[in-house]
Amino acid sequence: METVVLFDTQELHENLLPLSFTRPVSHFRVGILTIGEKWRRRLGADRVMSLAVSYLRVKFPAPEPDAEALFINSGVMPTPALVETAGNLCAGQRLVDAEGDTLAFRGTTAAFDAGEGEQVVFDARVDRIRYVFDIFLRNGRELVADYELLTLGRVSQPLPHTCTLIGSPMTEKGYPALFIEEGASVQGAFVNVTHGPIYIGKDAEVMEGACLRGPLAVCEESHVNIGAKIYPDTTVGPCSKVGGEVNNVVIFGHSNKSHDGFLGNAVVGEWCNIGAGVNASNLKNDYSKIRIWNYATRSFMRTDLQFCGLIMGDHSKIGINVMLNTATVMGVGVNLHGSGFPRTFLPGFSEGSPAGFKEVTLKKFTQVAERVMARRNIAVEDPDRALFAEVEKQEKSHR
Repeated sequence: METVVLFDTQELHENLLPLSFTRPVSHFRVGILTIGEKWRRRLGADRVMSLAVSYLRVKFPAPEPDAEALFINSGVMPTPALVETAGNLCAGQRLVDAEGDTLAFRGTTAAFDAGEGEQVVFDARVDRIRYVFDIFLRNGRELVADYELLTLGRVSQPLPHTCTLIGSPMTEKGYPALFIEEGASVQGAFVNVTHGPIYIGKDAEVMEGACLRGPLAVCEESHVNIGAKIYPDTTVGPCSKVGGEVNNVVIFGHSNKSHDGFLGNAVVGEWCNIGAGVNASNLKNDYSKIRIWNYATRSFMRTDLQFCGLIMGDHSKIGINVMLNTATVMGVGVNLHGSGFPRTFLPGFSEGSPAGFKEVTLKKFTQVAERVMARRNIAVEDPDRALFAEVEKQEKSHR
């Protein structure tokens, strides 16, 4: 057993803003698990650390310079071939892709930072995230991979007789297509596993009339409300609530979209709330390819995608009946309300409506965060306060 360190490059960090403002990339949820959890389980590591950009280290400490570890690029998903190759690296070896980018390194933190190491080229497929929209694009495949990892050899809780299972209860690989963890409640739901498995986490609740179509995950202590319509490739992260209609959405955790309204091809961070009747476009009326705000270039970038919805940074809120244009990006700590369509980039620490916005002070942001987190019995501690202050500076510097 060894320590695994997932490292962020500056380029990766900036291209994944605003979601990376508040966390290392290894803490991103893609599929059922976070990227760090995937690597820990795949490698059998006893400890996973993050090597993030400097300001994030006020909450996520970096390993010591002389610490020996296996370093893994945090934007890379653990495919079987990559896990085997990275796990077999000798001390001082650096695994790179065809472009020369580091995928893995075994050695000390100081040697890694210095760029040392004998290069070994990895010529197999590399699954990775580079931009925010890659999260929902990769989510379906990662859901299936994580499902197999989490459920192999285990026994699911039974599906209650009040529910309707659509599709074979077993996959082609011979494992259950539906897995319900201990303490979860599923009543009166329609559960379709025809196109992929469905995972219901510990102490989660799926209420009556909900329609679920796999692959999807409802993670620990999350709630699917009455009559919700949950389409494939969706992850409802831990301690979250979802209702209405969602399609290919990733909710990192501790966030709510409890009411009617549509959200598709989207990523929602933590401690967010989406009010009743909010609808977010994921397709332009002329069916043209979508452009999305990129923090790294401070401009709108081409995506070559036809479908792309909301990207929502942590601690942001959307009031009732708000309408959002295709590919809207909200930074950290945005409070959006009012009628009409707002612009498609809303910088962090701001509050307002399409009629106008004003800045939100760090004091007010922290007060709101304290109230929101207290509802889940989580206190805002000194590392959180320090991080909030750093994020405010970073948000303003990227405008």
